[in-house]
Amino acid sequence: MKRSPSFFRRLFAAGCAVAFVSASVLASSASAETGTLKMTFKLKGDAPKGKTLKPNVDEAFCGKNPIPDESLVVNGDNHGIKNVIVYVYTGRRGTELPKMDLKAETHVLANENCRFEPHVLIAKKGDTIKVTNPDTVTHNANFQFFNNTAQNLTVPPGAFVDVELKDAEPAPTPVACNIHSWMKAQVLVVDHPFAAVTDENGVLEIKGLPTGEVVFRANHETGSLKDVVVDGKDTSWRSSRFEVDIKPGVNEMTVEVPVAAFQ
Repeated sequence: MKRSPSFFRRLFAAGCAVAFVSASVLASSASAETGTLKMTFKLKGDAPKGKTLKPNVDEAFCGKNPIPDESLVVNGDNHGIKNVIVYVYTGRRGTELPKMDLKAETHVLANENCRFEPHVLIAKKGDTIKVTNPDTVTHNANFQFFNNTAQNLTVPPGAFVDVELKDAEPAPTPVACNIHSWMKAQVLVVDHPFAAVTDENGVLEIKGLPTGEVVFRANHETGSLKDVVVDGKDTSWRSSRFEVDIKPGVNEMTVEVPVAAFQ
């Protein structure tokens, strides 16, 4: 059957349209690729033995359960460092992230057994921290915020107080109980979801990261994360910041921190 020239022009145009749509879908798919940063922090040197703290206030209650010294928690089997915080740094010379809608969440920070649980809490701008007290003694939670309103809260037994986080903070915020001086914690408030804290094995994961060069910042309550060993190479992190070329999929790093950094 003989086709007219106009038929072939329409067929060619349709083919180009399909090719354009396919190319657009592929480009969109490629731009949506994300990566995961998996980091393991280890102590380089002899791991300290875990210590317990002796309460000097409300001894009858607070002395019922062992109170661990959480200033440096190291896994005796694999030297993993617990409670290292890593987050995408968006400050000066940091990574510029696109504006994103953040779902508001509520996080519980409990004054439980005369210690804060969790010891490190990660939250986002717009979230709420519910400070609870399941103990039978009165506690205090002193949030030394910089951008948010500083809070110095008294929390009676069985009570709770909500703390609204209206802004991100430039660094992890220390939290202390003015009644029980050994009770300490850290709260990180960011304006994005890219933050995590190491577990008992010294491992953390940050998922959904944009691909390409991303600036991160690391923090530990008592350690200086400056001179470290990254994947076997001596490295210096200025102001505890470092860059990673995030590839699609899982990006793994092992960071060894000299024991002298905690002394």
